[in-house]
Amino acid sequence: MTVRIRKSSGKPVVFGDTPVAKGNKGSRAGSGPDSARIPKPATPPRPASKPLATKRKKPDPVPTPAKPRGKGPAGKITKSASGTTEKKARTSGTAEKARSSGTAEKARSSDAAEKKAGTRGTAEKRARTAAKDRSSKLRTVEEPASRALVQESKLALEAPAPAGKRAAVKADSPRPSGRRASAETLAGHQREISVSEFFTKNRHLLGFDSPARALLTTVKEAVDNSLDAAEEAGILPSVRVELVEISEDRYRVIVEDNGPGIVKAQVPKVFGKLLYGSKFHRLAQRRGQQGLGISAAGMYGQLTTGKPVVITSKTGKGRPAHHFEIVLDTAKNMPVIVKDDALDWDADHGTRIEIELQGSYKGGRRSVDEYLEQVAIANPHAEVVYKPPRDRAPVRFERLTEQLPPEPLEIQPHPYGVELGSLQHILKDTKARTVSSALQTEFSRVSAKVADEILKLAGVPTNRRPHDLKPAEVDLLHRAIPKVKIFAPPASSVVPIGEQLIQRGLEREIRAEFACSSTRPPAVYRGNPFVVEAGLAYGGDLRQAADDEVEPHSTTKSEDAQQGPITLLRLANRVPLQYQQSGCAIFRAAIETNWRQYGLSQPKGSLPQGPMVLLVHVASVWVPFTSESKEAIAHYAEILKEIRLALQECGRKLGTYLRRRDNARREERRRGIFEMYIGELVESLGKLTKVDRKQLQADLAKLARQHTGDTGAAAEAYVAPTRRVRSESPPDGDTADDDERSQLRLGLEEGR
Repeated sequence: MTVRIRKSSGKPVVFGDTPVAKGNKGSRAGSGPDSARIPKPATPPRPASKPLATKRKKPDPVPTPAKPRGKGPAGKITKSASGTTEKKARTSGTAEKARSSGTAEKARSSDAAEKKAGTRGTAEKRARTAAKDRSSKLRTVEEPASRALVQESKLALEAPAPAGKRAAVKADSPRPSGRRASAETLAGHQREISVSEFFTKNRHLLGFDSPARALLTTVKEAVDNSLDAAEEAGILPSVRVELVEISEDRYRVIVEDNGPGIVKAQVPKVFGKLLYGSKFHRLAQRRGQQGLGISAAGMYGQLTTGKPVVITSKTGKGRPAHHFEIVLDTAKNMPVIVKDDALDWDADHGTRIEIELQGSYKGGRRSVDEYLEQVAIANPHAEVVYKPPRDRAPVRFERLTEQLPPEPLEIQPHPYGVELGSLQHILKDTKARTVSSALQTEFSRVSAKVADEILKLAGVPTNRRPHDLKPAEVDLLHRAIPKVKIFAPPASSVVPIGEQLIQRGLEREIRAEFACSSTRPPAVYRGNPFVVEAGLAYGGDLRQAADDEVEPHSTTKSEDAQQGPITLLRLANRVPLQYQQSGCAIFRAAIETNWRQYGLSQPKGSLPQGPMVLLVHVASVWVPFTSESKEAIAHYAEILKEIRLALQECGRKLGTYLRRRDNARREERRRGIFEMYIGELVESLGKLTKVDRKQLQADLAKLARQHTGDTGAAAEAYVAPTRRVRSESPPDGDTADDDERSQLRLGLEEGR
């Protein structure tokens, strides 16, 4: 209940919370102000147990002073407890009672509204608290351990660090829920990776993904190093390759050369350390580039057999030979010398390497035998002796020339191929004092005039020190280089095989009926000069059937369709490429060339068909291989264009030869038909007239030769078809064909 002080009399009057219903006697006032009866208080409303789930009621409006009716919404009487009391107060007939009743109504309405709002707010608070308690109990039951870890982590993070020391978080401290590891745990597992460890797990990148390919790759890397060393020293290379079969899946590879040898201090590093060599930082045509090959082969042999690499090297006559046994420490990428001895060796100079590995030997395509045959074609100045396993006869590839190829000169990088980061590095490490002199000394084909033009476009002073250039100025300099016309790099850095030597090599190894070659002029990709050569050999030993067994009316395309696709030989810096043919730029250029216009059959999207070997050689100071195994050339637009042009030149020569051959065959068939009836014609004319039959036969044969396009051959060559018929005919025959053959024989005998 609520107690309020009445202003008029100062006596307390108690009002109930609920108005009295209409007609209740206790609701009527007495004659005096003190005689007013107090209505019975009503029971307060029970709060809802689930206020969130029930429909919320609108709060009662706050009562306003009574106004005359008919003046808008403010004057309307609401259906509430205040309205009932106010109505009874008006019916009492006394103004004082009405005023008292109005004052009490205001107090009662205000008290009811406050009480209801408080009750509703309290109920809502209770409901929210109960819901939170229920959800917290559920989470506590489901994830007690997670909440405990979270609380402990929060307390640990909020705890102040000791004075003067930084709080350290242990790697094995409790971690928040949902995280498997912390940053400190991850940092504890991070360390440097050795390059030898990387290639130990990824040896397929180097070409050691199968036993057969591993054996071929080992021979290839050793032979390439031998040829490079001999050529660089000015020695005609002689290489000896031997494969010794230890067991069914284990071989010993022995490669010996007559090169200049390797000094003692460098032998362990050359054969026992990855990414160590002398060719990576030089722009000159060489077979090797990365310093990975031979050391990776030794690492593969060590992994598969556990045996060290055995090296014997001698640098000159009268000097001792050094004998090493080396293993590779993959954790440090460093060689470990197992044995180091000095011994006598009959050779004047050279190097011998022995690697025992797990491999598989096979003949045919992509074999060591085929690889060495292609080496002999690509290196006509080299002598290669090959001793295959399993007691097979040795093979010797003699050199075709006694002259070494010209030595490729080392050049500086071309400005067109330099990138922004490389330009910054070059200008930072240069010894030149000005930017103009740095451009002239660090790049090829840059004269003083070209350097001044580049600096003028870039807005950089010519006398500016290169070490003082800001990154923005280097960027402007890099953007100005392509806008200036600069000559292509010198071709002296690239040495091709040569058209004549390619053709002679194809004729010796393949013994074809037709061979040709073509060499393109030097071109540039990314500032690196390169030269493309192409050659082909057609027919001869490549054809399965002899020419005289071919159908007389068959064409070249129909004959070639029965031979299958051609053989494509891919070379890069005189090194045969055996694998990844479909991903090579040479293969793509070959299938994109239209060989039908040159007389060959070619299915769509594949190599042409026929008895032909196609050779393509790309020589460059830096061949863009697609992987570390160096088996495919990248698809640069400039390289693809030059390969297509070289193939088209060879294709035109082949097309001319095939057209002439087809015309000769057609005329030969026509001439054979004439010659079959010369004897009968001579006999008939001899019966009708008195002529010299021998002279008549010679004149007719000469006339046949003139009309069939062959005027230089002897007359006896063109009566051969008739003689062939005579030798093949039976001695006694009763058919009409026998009579005809007998008449032909008679004509020939009488003509003689």
